[in-house]
Amino acid sequence: MTSTSSSATAAASGPIQDSTSELIRRPGAGALWQVLAALVWLPQAGLLALAVQSMADEAGVAGVWPMAAGVLGLGLMRAWLDGHGGWLANRAARAQLSSLRAQVVRALAQASPLDRARAASGQAASAVAEQAEAIVPWLARYQSAMWRVRILPLAIVAAVAAQSWLAALILLVAAPLIPLFMAIVGWRAKAASEEQMLQLGHMNAFLLDRLRGLSTLRALQAVDLTARRLRRHAESLRTRTMRVLRIAFLSSAVLELFSALGVAMVAVYIGFHLLGTLSFGAWGGKLGLGQAMFVLLLAPAFFEPLRDLSAVWHDRAAGEAALQTLQELQQQAQPLLGAAAALAADRLPTQPLSVAVADLIVQAPGAQTRLAPVSLQVRPGEHVALWSPSGSGKSVLLAQLAGLLPVPQGEIRIGARRLDEQSAVELRGRMAWMGQQPHVFAGSAARNIGLGRELGAEQIAAATAQAALDQVLAQRPAMSLGEGGAGLSGGEVVRLALARLALKPAGLLLVDEPTAHLDPETAAQIAEALRRIAKGRTLLVATHDAQLASRMDRLIELPLLDDVCHPAPESCEVSA
Repeated sequence: MTSTSSSATAAASGPIQDSTSELIRRPGAGALWQVLAALVWLPQAGLLALAVQSMADEAGVAGVWPMAAGVLGLGLMRAWLDGHGGWLANRAARAQLSSLRAQVVRALAQASPLDRARAASGQAASAVAEQAEAIVPWLARYQSAMWRVRILPLAIVAAVAAQSWLAALILLVAAPLIPLFMAIVGWRAKAASEEQMLQLGHMNAFLLDRLRGLSTLRALQAVDLTARRLRRHAESLRTRTMRVLRIAFLSSAVLELFSALGVAMVAVYIGFHLLGTLSFGAWGGKLGLGQAMFVLLLAPAFFEPLRDLSAVWHDRAAGEAALQTLQELQQQAQPLLGAAAALAADRLPTQPLSVAVADLIVQAPGAQTRLAPVSLQVRPGEHVALWSPSGSGKSVLLAQLAGLLPVPQGEIRIGARRLDEQSAVELRGRMAWMGQQPHVFAGSAARNIGLGRELGAEQIAAATAQAALDQVLAQRPAMSLGEGGAGLSGGEVVRLALARLALKPAGLLLVDEPTAHLDPETAAQIAEALRRIAKGRTLLVATHDAQLASRMDRLIELPLLDDVCHPAPESCEVSA
């Protein structure tokens, strides 16, 4: 069976970038409404200029009222269009963010729990919940600002050029300098935002990890050392945040400088033109007062979209950095075999399953193997111990049998059915897995055993009795467990995990070192409970505990690569 994890990862990582890029390129309804709102200023400016001209012509207040009413009506319409467009843009951005989060969470949920390269839980939670929020202002405001920059300046230049070609030329000369310097500053802003978000993720991951191990830190008297390290993380984050703010102020200063120069040059030209000093620049003669006022009103509006773009330029940098972080989270996840397949609603009857392995290379991604290629046969209902030295690869073998890690070479058959992308989800539904370090969640023992399933008290009681956990719970009926198993001993945590096995209607049990680090008496009790739970089911248990192995029906010793490969590893043929 050949691994297809890289192709699956690449396929999964595409939609994040593609869907967001498409949303930026294509104008949304919110952006179009806001562009229309900005264009309403043109007739407003025309009415204001006409009112000034009327007052200069001594038309009186009666002649100005209709224009004032028109300006007020257009202003109200402009406010509504802009507000409605902003609401639509924000709603679309929120929907896109929810979709992105769902994709990343789905990729993390479908990733192998044994993937060592996966992001720390604190870093992933920070990226999905906190850093991802930077995408909303980018999508909601930056897109609208970009479309206003593309449309509004052209419309204003055309309107100004109809009155004065020189004023339009001044605007055209001043405008390109602003995006040029903004782009130069923006490249550095994006890099600074990426550094800031990376440091924020590292700090959150460090903080969550240390909070989980706070009792251990206290026991080792390392609380002060941890606090100093956290302070260094916070100081580094503060430095990076200030760097982003300095770049933001720099780009704003560049914009205000060139926009002020552009408006000032237009105002100087109009002033000298009205005084008769500069008689050129208009079509066929001198501009009237209303025409000059119209040009002066439009000149600041010409730079307004660029000013809006500058305000959201750093939203874009932060949003792209957040998007890159989400994409990296999705790409880093090592997908489970068959993660893309849907789980069948109707489960097959629970029956003991056979296991057949042929020429299997036992190797985790990025790690070297110590086991020779494995071939073995396990009959339905048989209890088998897999024996090899610690660290040789027994846990990796069990993970490959469960479809939790890819198979670089070889074939696995569970119940006479090949384990592959199409069958992995269904076959995993007929297996139960117990790792070396069962995780205990904060909450009651019953909720930890049921793992969110709706189970009755009788089912929980029967499972705890099979796992020999009932006496412990009877002594502490209202016991609430802490995160990571606080309140339970090592043997009691193993019994809790066995109770989970007892509740799972599985035909194949895969158990990894259940008696490791336990005293002989507790190990014997765990072994007996395991045999009781596995009755009528197939059991594969990885161990180097001779006492546990002796209780199994059969022992399979897994040869090491160095013991059988002479002269080349690829020539190994090992059967167990």
